[in-house]
Amino acid sequence: MNSLFLPENEYAPYYKQYIGTLKNVDLLDALETSLNEILKTTTNLSDEKLTYRYAEDKWTIKQLIQHLIDTERILSYRALRFSRNDATEIHGFDENWYVNNSNGNDRDFKDLLEELTFVRKSSISLFKSFTDEMLALSGTANGSDVTVRALGFIIAGHQTHHLNIIKERYL
Repeated sequence: MNSLFLPENEYAPYYKQYIGTLKNVDLLDALETSLNEILKTTTNLSDEKLTYRYAEDKWTIKQLIQHLIDTERILSYRALRFSRNDATEIHGFDENWYVNNSNGNDRDFKDLLEELTFVRKSSISLFKSFTDEMLALSGTANGSDVTVRALGFIIAGHQTHHLNIIKERYL
């Protein structure tokens, strides 16, 4: 399923930084692999690591996981809307505002990882339900056109992007 090359006209140039992190071009494999990798990397981190900031204005790992959860919910919602031929333009969201209002740092980390897993499993089920025709549908979000298929790859690539940051700057 979905093992075709993802044409750049299916998403805004901004998302190339996420899609470019993916090694696997099968959408469902990319979604599964990116979840497994972040769980493997973060599950046994100390509280000190989970609340560490590499710069004053940067998020902690706990906040970053909450950001991944929130973003995946938003992108999956966009995919659902566009797959149903909903042509209503969807506004963007301020990721920093969401993190600042999420209470992520005060949450139990196991609960965060469990929620991330549930959200990803739900996304995988959603993307499995799409026909090839649905995956090719597009809509406008945050001022740019994007296909349903691209939203799935953006979800996986966004998580891989942040996993790379965790490995480079937090561990």
